[in-house]
Amino acid sequence: MQPPSLKTLGAFAAFLSAGALLSADTIETKSGARLVGTVKAVNGGSVVLDTDYAGPITIKQSEVVRIETEKPLVIRLAGGTTMEGTVTAGRDGKITINGKDGTISTTVDKVATTWAPGQTDPAVLQLMRRWQYEATFDISGKTGNSEQLGYGGGAKATLASPEDTLIFYSDFSYQRTNGVKSEDRLRLGVDYSSYLSKLVTWYARDEGGYDNVKDISFYNVAAAGFGYDFIKNLPQQKLTGRGGLSYRFEDYGSPASDDVRSAGLDLGLAHHYRFQNAVMNNSVTYVPAFEDFSNFRAIHDSNLEFPLSGAWKFRVGVNNDYTSQPSPGVERLDTTYYGKFVLNWE
Repeated sequence: MQPPSLKTLGAFAAFLSAGALLSADTIETKSGARLVGTVKAVNGGSVVLDTDYAGPITIKQSEVVRIETEKPLVIRLAGGTTMEGTVTAGRDGKITINGKDGTISTTVDKVATTWAPGQTDPAVLQLMRRWQYEATFDISGKTGNSEQLGYGGGAKATLASPEDTLIFYSDFSYQRTNGVKSEDRLRLGVDYSSYLSKLVTWYARDEGGYDNVKDISFYNVAAAGFGYDFIKNLPQQKLTGRGGLSYRFEDYGSPASDDVRSAGLDLGLAHHYRFQNAVMNNSVTYVPAFEDFSNFRAIHDSNLEFPLSGAWKFRVGVNNDYTSQPSPGVERLDTTYYGKFVLNWE
């Protein structure tokens, strides 16, 4: 028996390669690039292709000339027609959706959105109010030249729709260093905002809690006003400014004459940016008193959040809490560097 020739082996290898390509989705761009993977979604002018070699890849839909899928997708066209089926490519940017009850011939640019069979149209999801939940926790310790133990946690519930957002949030932290309490605070709050137009919102918020290290036995800030989206390019980026009126109350452990009871301004800036494999959040709030603008509280927070596995993420950031007129013997500025494990679910 003659051994197989190199020509025969080459043909067999080419056959196996062709079979591997047929078992995957393919995308071809105007530049001639041919990408192989699994089409996860077409939405918002982008095509998301999940690959073994580079993870999820996002391609501008305007650059795609051919799409072919192995498994069915639910496809909604720009005209509103919806059909479930596989996609095969023809010439001149033509594609054919092959369903159980027939076929539809169209072009890539006419595809408005896609989703997996059994799931919900993304446009419908955007109009639905949905609760989303978040829990965070962290623990740190040190022994040797000094003894330190600290722990903290938090929770957040968000009910969001394109028209409004309601957020309940809380967090706490406790730490002892060399037997002395170095951090002991609790924060609870609620924040509601609703769109008056495409970029303008009105909002109301209330936050209360205590900070025993700062000698604040109880504080509360209630505020309401208007917001404006300077950048609104969701889900990638959003920059929102706020301005309104507030009432600030702080009860210090020192004599009541040092307590703060004053109306004032409520100014804030919040920025959200989504990278390919991380999310960045920045926020600043500034609450000065009308009777004395040198008496104010300012809070800044910046963090980066990285995916770990499934619903788990890791958040690292810095928080600055500045009180211009603190209780006697207390520093004005507290800076906290943190790392937290985050669990999200719906």
